[in-house]
Amino acid sequence: MGKGIWVFAEQEEGNIRKVTFEILSAARAIADAKGEPLCAVCLGKDISALGDKFAPYGADKVYLVDHEALGDYTTDAYAKALCDLISKEAPSTILMGATVIGKDLAPKVAARIDAGLVSDCVEIKLDGDGIVLKRPIYAGKAYAEVTFQNTEIAMASIRPNVLVAAEPDASKSADVENVTPEISADDVRVNIVETIKSAADKVDLTEAEIIVSGGRGMKGAENYPIIEALADALGATVGASRAAVDSGWRPVSDQVGQTGKVVAPNLYIACGISGAIQHYAGMGTSKVIVAINKDEEAPIFGKCDYGVVDDLFKVVPPLTEEIKKLKAE
Repeated sequence: MGKGIWVFAEQEEGNIRKVTFEILSAARAIADAKGEPLCAVCLGKDISALGDKFAPYGADKVYLVDHEALGDYTTDAYAKALCDLISKEAPSTILMGATVIGKDLAPKVAARIDAGLVSDCVEIKLDGDGIVLKRPIYAGKAYAEVTFQNTEIAMASIRPNVLVAAEPDASKSADVENVTPEISADDVRVNIVETIKSAADKVDLTEAEIIVSGGRGMKGAENYPIIEALADALGATVGASRAAVDSGWRPVSDQVGQTGKVVAPNLYIACGISGAIQHYAGMGTSKVIVAINKDEEAPIFGKCDYGVVDDLFKVVPPLTEEIKKLKAE
C-alpha cells in the first residue's frame, strides 16, 4: 500500500468533532482507489479512550498523539507534534476540518512541511490518480475545482456539514499506535490562561443541522427570544448577521458570514436578514434556505429555496406554535 491518507481527528475534552467522521467517510473511497491506508490522527491529553472511535467510519490505523502540552489547543504545540509525525511517516495526503482550529493549524503545518494546501473545500473526489477539490471563490459567487502539482504532500481543509458521514460499522477495527511527541517549553510561545465556555448544551454553529438566524430586522436584542423559541422548537442553533452582532444584540460567536462563521446546515432560516453577499458567503452552502423578510426586494429572496414576504414578528410566533403542535402529535 501507499504512504497513507491522514485525517486530522479534531477533539475537545474527549468529544470528537463530527466533521472528522464526515471526512473519514469520504476519504475511505479515495484511499481504496489509491491503494493507500486511511489513518486518523488524534492529538490531545489523556486520549487513550478514543482509539476505537475511528475504525467504524473507515480508518485502518489510528495515531493517538498524547502529551501534557496538547491538553489545550495551541498552534505551536499541535503544529510541532503533527509535523514531527508527518516527517517520520510521510503520508501522501492530509485532510482536516475547516473549523476554527483547522483554519489555524492547516496553514502553519503546510508551511512547515512545504505542502500544497487547498482551504475551505466543499467537495473532494478522485479523478484518475489525482485528488480534485471544489471550493467557493469570490465570496461564494462561483466555485473552483483545484488539483495538486509540484507537491509531495497534499493538504486540504473541508467545511463541516458538506460531506455525509457513513453509518458506523461497529464490526470494523483499526491498528492503534500511541505516540509521545517531543514538545519542550521552548516550542510553545503561548499559554492558555483561561477558557471561557458558552452554554454547554449549545451546538456549535459550524456543526448545527438547523440554524435560525436574525438580522437587522429583529430591531433589538429584546426581540431575539422570538427566534430562540423557534430554534428550541426545531432543535436548532441561533445565529446572527454581522449587523445584529455589530449592534450588540448577539455575541460574536453567533455571527454567520464572510467575517463570521461559515456554516452548511440542512436548514437555514433567515429572519430579517437582507442577504448581502457577505452574509451569503457564510451560509450559501446550506441545503435548504428559508427567508422571512418584509422587504420583497431583499437580495435574500434571490438566493433562498423558500421565501415569506411578511413581517417576521407576525410570521415567526405562529410558525413556532405550529411546529410545537406537529411535534406533539
